[in-house]
Amino acid sequence: MRAPTFATALLLAVAPLAHAASCPFSQQSSNVIPETLEKRAEGGAPATFGTCARKSNMAGGGTRSSDWWPCSLRLDVLRQFFPEISPLGGQFDYAEAFSKLDYAALKKDLTALMTQSQDWWPADFGHYGGLFIRLAWHSAGTYRAMDGRGGGGMGQQRFAPLNSWPDNGNLDKARLLLWPIKQKYGNAISWADLYLLAGNVALESMGFKTIGFGAGRPDTFQSDEGIYWGAETTFVPKGNDVRYNGSTDVRERASHLETPLGASHMGLIYVNPEGPDGNSKPEDSALDIRVAFARMGMNDTETAALIAGGHAFGKTHGAVPGDKIGPEPEANDMGMGLGWINSVGKGNAENTRTSGLEVVWTKTPTKWSNDFIESLYKNQWQLVTGPGGGKHWEAVNGTLDYPDAFDKKKFHKARMLTSDLALIKDPAYAKITKRWLDHPQELADEFAKAWYKLLHRDMGPRARYLGPEVPKQDFIWQDPLPAAEGPVIDDGEVAQLKQQILSTPGLTVANLVSAAWASAS
Repeated sequence: MRAPTFATALLLAVAPLAHAASCPFSQQSSNVIPETLEKRAEGGAPATFGTCARKSNMAGGGTRSSDWWPCSLRLDVLRQFFPEISPLGGQFDYAEAFSKLDYAALKKDLTALMTQSQDWWPADFGHYGGLFIRLAWHSAGTYRAMDGRGGGGMGQQRFAPLNSWPDNGNLDKARLLLWPIKQKYGNAISWADLYLLAGNVALESMGFKTIGFGAGRPDTFQSDEGIYWGAETTFVPKGNDVRYNGSTDVRERASHLETPLGASHMGLIYVNPEGPDGNSKPEDSALDIRVAFARMGMNDTETAALIAGGHAFGKTHGAVPGDKIGPEPEANDMGMGLGWINSVGKGNAENTRTSGLEVVWTKTPTKWSNDFIESLYKNQWQLVTGPGGGKHWEAVNGTLDYPDAFDKKKFHKARMLTSDLALIKDPAYAKITKRWLDHPQELADEFAKAWYKLLHRDMGPRARYLGPEVPKQDFIWQDPLPAAEGPVIDDGEVAQLKQQILSTPGLTVANLVSAAWASAS
């Protein structure tokens, strides 16, 4: 299974140009093209935020009812995922389609993809493992325990706003790398399952033993407009004024993050890696981390294990300044799902920018090791500014033995993010992580459990899981259902029971809805 060539990727991006002459917007001035998110974040939201500069008299254009009465109750969110409007048809059964999947062959293709580096987006260290771990993590990591929304269960990362969040920068390339595999296996594997399975296979391909994997996430085909992501009109590094009620006291406000949100800024999965509001203080970062991961249902041990385990692989990217990067996918009009085009050098590889931070965490970025924890505790750290303008930490006493992602003859000193140092500066996290320094297998065990929970937290009971790698163990966070101890009613008896309820004197629709709501709450 070969990933798309650069020519293929370019063809996907420019295909609509053939029809540009018939486009009602094609002759308009280029000054209506949206700015990059970074520029908008720096300058704040314009007065025209939420309106399109391109006016149209086509269907859907003009002033809408929602413009006149913006506080009206939105009913469209109730019908957005009706099976009947799915392009697969109302009768499509994903579980049945998945049962015909050659699961072993799919995993073999995913494993091969990890080292099939493409010229149009070269793999760090010759291995896409770190990229696909991030794809899976950022897909599943939006889950919030408070309202049960977010998570990887619907494959929403390919739609706005998630596909264009700053924290999901360059994951458009990861999704494109998976496209030939999705084409090969078709509807037998959903995008939602494929994103998360790719991350699981990435870990296994780099020597980490996972607990297993459960499929069973049917795709959706449009943005979920029912999720509240926050009320801000700017993205990180701003984008947190509403969720903290205007507070700038980073220590006092941390525990008062607006419910049900789980991220410290609009456009982030969790927290600012440079510290709250970029203050570069690990102790303060720990406060935001604890709240963000708790909102996802993770305790301190699970949180530390996810950070330490996930950062055992790959790197961050901040080789060039942000003003050299083009608009995100949703604002990249002819990008066909691609964005963040880099104008420096190759535009990728050693010139890549994603977060703006340039960090290689371990000496073995494509192999599982305890080097992340060892580096945290055995180095002395000083704050430095990277080539992309972001602030990270570098080992004062470090030696040049951390590999470069693309030049095998080049090495770097150990580096860490402010949010990484929170694991040794916060007393509770330090108590956990210091033990892992001498007991690396405990970290491996905790990371395996926390990773499995991360990927499956939003799926409910294990009975919903599909595939040959579902572990037999039940976890408390799966809300396990007790085994039935007696006979179970059949469809005919269900119909009779429903009729008896409906014919009960004195019961109104309001009574029934109220009882159902109370039972489900």
